[in-house]
Amino acid sequence: MLFVEEEKVKIVHRSLPRKMIIKRVLLILFGAILMAVGLEFFLVPNKVIDGGIVGVSIILSHLTNLKLGAYIFVLNLPFFYIGYKQIGKTFALSTLFGVSILSIATYVFHPLPVLTTDPLLATVFGGIVLGIGVGIVIRYGGSLDGTEILAILFNKKTPFSVGEIIMFFNLFILGSAGFVFGWDRAMYSLMTYFIAFKTIDIVIQGLDESKSAWIISEQYERIGETILARLGRGVTYLKGEGAYTGDDKKVIFCVITRLEEAKLKEIVDEIDSTAFFAVANIAEVRGGRFKKKDIH
Repeated sequence: MLFVEEEKVKIVHRSLPRKMIIKRVLLILFGAILMAVGLEFFLVPNKVIDGGIVGVSIILSHLTNLKLGAYIFVLNLPFFYIGYKQIGKTFALSTLFGVSILSIATYVFHPLPVLTTDPLLATVFGGIVLGIGVGIVIRYGGSLDGTEILAILFNKKTPFSVGEIIMFFNLFILGSAGFVFGWDRAMYSLMTYFIAFKTIDIVIQGLDESKSAWIISEQYERIGETILARLGRGVTYLKGEGAYTGDDKKVIFCVITRLEEAKLKEIVDEIDSTAFFAVANIAEVRGGRFKKKDIH
């Protein structure tokens, strides 16, 4: 009989370098202040709300005449603990810091004059500024709203995805704005939510969004060499096998920017118009040889 002694692997959680911590703190600070600017200089004075806990806080602040910042902080308190248990200590502390700055900033900015009383301008620019602020905080490991954490918790007990749960919460909150501020303001609020949502995506993913491309062709060598020569992008040849025919296939894999997608399609069509070609979005690219080579 063989006795195998299992070696326990000790997982070491390394602390972040001081430079990285300072960068994270400053950017979360900046993002939280930007969100406060979007709220107090654009949305709140024009009775336009955001989704999530912030939207609930705006409604409650309007109904009770209590400070918006107090509601934002108190309503998010339970989610710090949930975030600590579900995601981790760093996330919880980053979120606590971001929400604290947001609450203080809304209190400081509230007495200052608004930038516009036009609800359409407030909706557009308020949504953009708010989205940039939230996107920066999320990108650097924090959150300014407990709705996402609540959705993660519900996701484990329901058949709905996190995105679907967040959408349900926000539709309910934005719909409630119709009874409090009027249905025209509810529609402006829905526009704000959409603008902020798209802005957050741009901030998190970056303007120079990357894409992965998969190409299957008998002319794989020629296509690969042309991609390298005309786009300056490296390619990887993967081994594949057709499930129906059992034939060996060569699969070309490469990573490009969205601006290069049309050129890549043109290259593939020129060499082999019958080639299998698939493109997908990539949230982040690191390491390897993604840096673009000189085009010959």
